[in-house]
Amino acid sequence: MPTDRAVRGRSSDGPRAGRRRARRRAERGPEVHDGGVRGDAADVLVAGAGPVGLTAAAELRRRGVACRIVDRLPARLPYAKAVGIQPRTLEVWDRMGVVREALEAAVPMYGQLVYVDGVRRERMEMVLPPEVPYGFAALPQYETERILEEFLARFGTRIERGTELVSFAQDAGGVTCRLAGPEGAEELRTRYLVGCDGAHSLVRKGLGLAFGGGAFAEEYMLADVRVDWDLPHGYGVRSTHLGPDGKPDDLLVCVPLPGPGRYRVSMLVPPELSSPSVAPDGTAHGLEGGRAPDLSHVRAVLDRLSPRPATASDLRWSSVFRISHRIVDRYSDGRVFVAGDAAHIHPPTGAQGMNTGIQDAWNLAWKLSLAVAGSAHPRLLDSYDAERRPVGEEVVGRTVRHATRGFSADPADPAPFLLREAQLLVGYPGSPVVRRTDGGAHDGPGPGERAPDCGGLTGEVARFPLRLFDLLRDREHVLLLHTDGAPASYVPALAALADGLPAGRLTAYAVLSEGGTAPAGAAWPVYRDARGEFARLYGVREPTAFVVRPDGYLGARLCLPEAEGLAAYLAGVFRD
Repeated sequence: MPTDRAVRGRSSDGPRAGRRRARRRAERGPEVHDGGVRGDAADVLVAGAGPVGLTAAAELRRRGVACRIVDRLPARLPYAKAVGIQPRTLEVWDRMGVVREALEAAVPMYGQLVYVDGVRRERMEMVLPPEVPYGFAALPQYETERILEEFLARFGTRIERGTELVSFAQDAGGVTCRLAGPEGAEELRTRYLVGCDGAHSLVRKGLGLAFGGGAFAEEYMLADVRVDWDLPHGYGVRSTHLGPDGKPDDLLVCVPLPGPGRYRVSMLVPPELSSPSVAPDGTAHGLEGGRAPDLSHVRAVLDRLSPRPATASDLRWSSVFRISHRIVDRYSDGRVFVAGDAAHIHPPTGAQGMNTGIQDAWNLAWKLSLAVAGSAHPRLLDSYDAERRPVGEEVVGRTVRHATRGFSADPADPAPFLLREAQLLVGYPGSPVVRRTDGGAHDGPGPGERAPDCGGLTGEVARFPLRLFDLLRDREHVLLLHTDGAPASYVPALAALADGLPAGRLTAYAVLSEGGTAPAGAAWPVYRDARGEFARLYGVREPTAFVVRPDGYLGARLCLPEAEGLAAYLAGVFRD
């Protein structure tokens, strides 16, 4: 089985060899990497090319930021480590412009079947409210990485594989990074460094961040295997056996994968595969090399715990893994940031980890791009830690509780549980960069909360209704003015402020209530809320302006929509 050992460059092969490489580079001329010239031209270095690092790099490149992305592995690993794709992640990919490829490669997750001692205890249907555009899905991590890597390549950026960040030092003006790769050692001067380099992160260690938490004593094994049985595909299966003390002492978890009968199965490690942890940094988390279960181990667990007769075959890969639960004391220090497993690790219960990491990168990238452009408020980058660390703390705590006590939706009202697992309840109402006073009572989302999708928006030319997400896609900040079109003094002032901003900074739309007319004083695109979905989902009772941030959260909710409120929000985000 392939290992995840780093491929180290020839970093100490002597000054003569270094001079030869320098001459070869000079003869070739400048070498373009990730939207910039190799060397000092890279504004951002992303360390780690898993789903989190790829998201960060893609979002930076989509906004024109020159960056490089390096990964110590020589090739993408063919492992289905992280599988579950949450609806919120699909919304993120929608706005990025990559969701179609993900939908074509994924399989749906309809629900979960729970068995205890061979008896079915629960059939949980994972059904979300109709206004949520995407459901739960399963996609092997190697497919997620392929899709994001191909998306990144559209911007002329490729992963520099076999290249490892070995050290860095920051000062007031930037970060000096030492890389070791196939051509040897390189020193790179960059303005920012983003560590997406996993549970054993060099970036986290280099910053000296505390990584408090603990580890589970149990060892587990994973396998990508075909299981033939009469249980419905598209449902996860969780089967446990209770010991004499009434606590689970044996476990089988099966998550569907693309392909006939394919599952990623998780099980407890048998004694013959068990061994003490040898993590050199004390963080026992993730796949371990040297010990790989074979098909007989998988079949033995199925024989004990499968609720229906089952046959396992066609083992593609397997591994032993351990689980820890830890989180850093801060997500950034100066010009250096951590995201994903470099910042938080926890049990895989509920498929929260990779999705949380992708949204770390999603939150950081738009802010970092403004900082690179010199347009960010001096405290905007501080909001990354303020917004995302509370999310990480909640996810770590919740997944530990679920792993130790089990979890289940309330049969009478499963919606809150499912919305939280779908990561649709994540929000930043306490963020220092949202406008918290909106001046009106409402039932819809407030500042810092997710901007929900809605349908039934009709224009003057298109003869088919649009979704709100169609208007938000590939936009930065968006101003949505919901109005009946009645003359109002605030409209010209709001329009003058919005239209006077630098190109691309804010896109404005008018959303008209039934029977409304285009607002005088604003030459914006107009859409009608033909089915009243916008008004219902956003709790609109009077003319209201909403500022939707680039990451799909409300930066401000303005009732009445005076220009002063918009100006106050913008002043907390932008430098000018």
